[in-house]
Amino acid sequence: MQVLLVAIIGYGVVFAQPKAVMNGAIALAITFAPAVLEKNYDLPLDPWLGLWITLAVFLHTMGSAGLYGAIGWWDHLTHATSASLVAGIGYTFVRAVDLHSDQIRIPSRFAFVAILIVVMAFGVIWELFEFGLDVAAQSTGITMPLSQHGLDDTVRDMMFNMLGAIVVATFGQVHLSGVAETVRESLLSAD
Repeated sequence: MQVLLVAIIGYGVVFAQPKAVMNGAIALAITFAPAVLEKNYDLPLDPWLGLWITLAVFLHTMGSAGLYGAIGWWDHLTHATSASLVAGIGYTFVRAVDLHSDQIRIPSRFAFVAILIVVMAFGVIWELFEFGLDVAAQSTGITMPLSQHGLDDTVRDMMFNMLGAIVVATFGQVHLSGVAETVRESLLSAD
């Protein structure tokens, strides 16, 4: 996926497509996050988590490279995948805090609701960001890398964000607890 991201950047440079260059470069930088966390913070991450992060940004970049317009459901796929990643990160840190302190107890039912709320809040922020880019594009005439396609699109985006959050809220407590313990040990035990 990183090789394809480099190819998208190269395509953007050769054919003067700044959107492809920007999206590809940001996505490529994000794919190195697991390695940076492992090296700089001694936070060993499961290779599947690295794949999850890479897949989320890769799918978005491929969408920006033309698949959003060519495949009607591509936007839904990217929203669900990105929301699941936000939910996974949110769950990991909530659980790490829960494990870190005996004074803090976060019941699993509350964690489920907290994950949903965090993802929906990020979804709202994202939609407002897209709206702001649309306003800026209209004011300046500059084509923006993201755009909002009306209220129906926003509602569908939020529904797929919720779907990704529900998947992680349901299964994350089983599959991400080891990651949360690693985060707690690596980052929060520095007190």
